[in-house]
Amino acid sequence: GPKGELKNNFGVIVGISLKEEDGKKQIVTSVAHPEELNEKTHWGTVRSIIAGMVQGVSQGFEKKLELVGVGYKVSVSGKEVKLDVGFSHPVKYQLPEGIEAKAEKNILCISGIDKQLVGQVTAEIRSVRKPEPYKGKGIKYVGEVIRRKAGKAAKSGAAG
Repeated sequence: GPKGELKNNFGVIVGISLKEEDGKKQIVTSVAHPEELNEKTHWGTVRSIIAGMVQGVSQGFEKKLELVGVGYKVSVSGKEVKLDVGFSHPVKYQLPEGIEAKAEKNILCISGIDKQLVGQVTAEIRSVRKPEPYKGKGIKYVGEVIRRKAGKAAKSGAAG
């Protein structure tokens, strides 16, 4: 595709092949009775992975993280993301090959062509400081709703 090239080895899935006909690629079975084989259970997974790969090389994938908290900030320099999230030192995260990051104020945008890798990188960065339920401080996905809890003051007032 225009953004790059992806390859995937699905292992030994007998009876499934990829065929190109009139410029269209499709998954076909080469087994007369697929019900007899266990491979029929993999058809949907293989189709979904291939569809994700096609979308990745044509449009790409993007996930955004938001830093919530006083003094929380993020900066990107080359292949390194520097997170200031309330620790005594800044946390540095090295981006893997094929992943790009952009930082705008308190939003970190991770993009790439491999859907699995983009999700893995955003999950690893989020795990540096997960959002806490009392004040909501931490690193969260844009649009993620954090379930909030009442603090001690709400509990003591109800018991008294």
